[in-house]
Amino acid sequence: MSSRGKEIFLILTVVIPFLIYCIVYYQEKFRYANFKAKDFVSFEYKWGVEPDLENSYNSLTGEFKYHNDRDSLIITNVKLSNADFKNLDSIADVQGFWNLPSVLANVEADLNNRKILRYDMKFVYKDATKSVLFLSNYDRNDRMRSAAAQMQKVIEQLIIDTEQKRQLAN
Repeated sequence: MSSRGKEIFLILTVVIPFLIYCIVYYQEKFRYANFKAKDFVSFEYKWGVEPDLENSYNSLTGEFKYHNDRDSLIITNVKLSNADFKNLDSIADVQGFWNLPSVLANVEADLNNRKILRYDMKFVYKDATKSVLFLSNYDRNDRMRSAAAQMQKVIEQLIIDTEQKRQLAN
């Protein structure tokens, strides 16, 4: 085999497979590079049934609206700490929140059904935004359902705990 042939063989058997491996391996890391904890700005969380999701929390303003047991609209101000933001971002990363599709619904008909409980979670970063609409009756993919349900529970519990701490301090 000539030296030119050896070079071509080496490139085809070593260099090209290595480049393909690097592209496949690092593709996910580059895709979600915009979702860094230090760039986390705020999040919005809304839940309820259509036509409007009447319960909501906006971490930028701290406005927390919800209906109590007597169906009265309660509006309070709940501010989260930086540690809460970091914790929430790390949980979202562990749960694979960035891999979820924008809408988790069984069929198109579910989106039009106004009786199904919905959770809208939106994370805002400096360079990117991730929003997921999760319908409570979603049952197609257990892993996606579990990730979305876990994020919903973590967000809800964080807001409730912070509000209860604020009420106890007053």
